[in-house]
Amino acid sequence: MLLETSKTWDDAVQRWLIEKSKKKSLRSDEFTIRWLNQYLSCVPLADINRGVIANLKTEKIASGVSNATVNRMLALLRSILRVAASEWDWLPSSPSVKLLREPSRRIRYLSSAQAIRLLTELPPHLSAMAAFSLATGLRRSNVTGLTWSQIDLKKKLARFDADQMKAGNPQIIPLNPDAMRILLTRKNIHPVFVFTYKGNRIFQASTAAWYKALRRAGIQDFRWHDLRHTWASWHVQNGTPLLALQELGGWESTEMVRKYAHFSVSNLATYASQLPTFILHTD
Repeated sequence: MLLETSKTWDDAVQRWLIEKSKKKSLRSDEFTIRWLNQYLSCVPLADINRGVIANLKTEKIASGVSNATVNRMLALLRSILRVAASEWDWLPSSPSVKLLREPSRRIRYLSSAQAIRLLTELPPHLSAMAAFSLATGLRRSNVTGLTWSQIDLKKKLARFDADQMKAGNPQIIPLNPDAMRILLTRKNIHPVFVFTYKGNRIFQASTAAWYKALRRAGIQDFRWHDLRHTWASWHVQNGTPLLALQELGGWESTEMVRKYAHFSVSNLATYASQLPTFILHTD
């Protein structure tokens, strides 16, 4: 089969988005693609070589994001180029794309004081979403896409269908007083979406405003997803059993939750003291 050597990055993106329209992380892919389009729009696929990829890696690192965020960009780029070569016959082969090293079992969380500083520094629309994330532990996509039809203010619940959750299971989230206060401040702002900016739905939270607020708050090496880590860590520190946390966070396995277990060491004395006394006292 002859190669279609005239194809560009834009052609590949268009076909990728059509073929991956059912992908759960498509919204995240679209945001990454918009960033890549700044550098690759109209560029022939055959011209995207190791040098171009190295420059993209450098640009992304320079924006101040974590290695994990850089790797998500590189992984998406690699996937598109591989499909263009192996399935679409638009490239003779795909260039090598090497990912950055990431620390294993990275757990980053904020203290209450740090969280308050960050919420104060964030613009109002991001502050509301961040505070709601800290109150519920919901992932970014669940917060940005939250609609009023999912909220039951009377029962203090948020409902999510299976296709809206990463684990693929439907879930009902209880809303604590902080979450309820945030929702009540958003009521009647938009008829469909809970969190909006200038009347429009928000698709991306880790914006330049997010990183600027982190710097002003004096917080380093912190991603939006770390708000979920913070929520989970606070729960364990305050005595929430791991099985209950697993249900609240929608994790499929206890292994996903056990990474937070070491935060509860300082609280173990409370549980240790709950056993009845049986040692006899002697003079």
